[in-house]
Amino acid sequence: MGQPEQRAEGAGPFTTRLTWHPPAGGTAVWESRLARRRGVLAVRPPGAATSRHTRADAVAVARLRRLNAVAALAFVIGGFLFAAGAAVAQYGSGDATESASIYFVGGLFFNTGGYVSLLQVINAPRHVAGGEGRLVTRRWRWWSYEPTRVDWLGTFALFAGTLVFAVNLLDSFLKGLSVQQVDRLIWTPDVIGCLLFLVSGHLGFVEICHGRPCVRSRSLGWWIVAVNQIGSVLFMVSALAAFTRPATGGMVDTGLANWGTLAGALCFSLAGLLQLREHP
Repeated sequence: MGQPEQRAEGAGPFTTRLTWHPPAGGTAVWESRLARRRGVLAVRPPGAATSRHTRADAVAVARLRRLNAVAALAFVIGGFLFAAGAAVAQYGSGDATESASIYFVGGLFFNTGGYVSLLQVINAPRHVAGGEGRLVTRRWRWWSYEPTRVDWLGTFALFAGTLVFAVNLLDSFLKGLSVQQVDRLIWTPDVIGCLLFLVSGHLGFVEICHGRPCVRSRSLGWWIVAVNQIGSVLFMVSALAAFTRPATGGMVDTGLANWGTLAGALCFSLAGLLQLREHP
């Protein structure tokens, strides 16, 4: 006998939704974000008019809840600290070390949120294509390499972005830098980190919209991706405004750099609060 008929949806090499007919009949539908965030897939039994959600086992559900809570709270706290650092930079005493210290602590929370988000993907329950329509829990792993999965690539880009931001934040403590060194050691990692955040957000839309432009106002996952992407755009605006002009030794627009960071950070905090509700 051949393999059961399957219909895959997504973009490029990425499969974000898979529909097949289990051996016992009916229809099973696996969606990437629903499976990895809520631990469910949809199954319509033979002769039934509607589908029901089949949940992963208790081990997988506990993992998803725990990892989701840690990642979400890390982004809530990290975003708040970034916003506080931007406020201090704009209205504080003018001591750059003070705001840099707040940013650095916030960056540690962003690092945590990025890595735990990757762990969510690595340890999410997996579907068995052509199987009975259930999710399988695998052994715990601290790392994997799965670049053909859109969820893995998106969260890896996010985590990599937080690591590049860490370079930017560490270098911001250096004293006596020339304008060229400031742009190379501080500004360049900032822009690269923002680009990685934007890539992550784009892949998040690819995953939830199955490769097509979409607005899903009733989808909590869509709103989380959208708010995070707005935050990433604001971070990029901030980074571009923070470029130090060689001719003057001053930023392009200090106020815009601070306000862009503050508003973008609040977006990540808001998305973190929303993420607390996206669990099994």
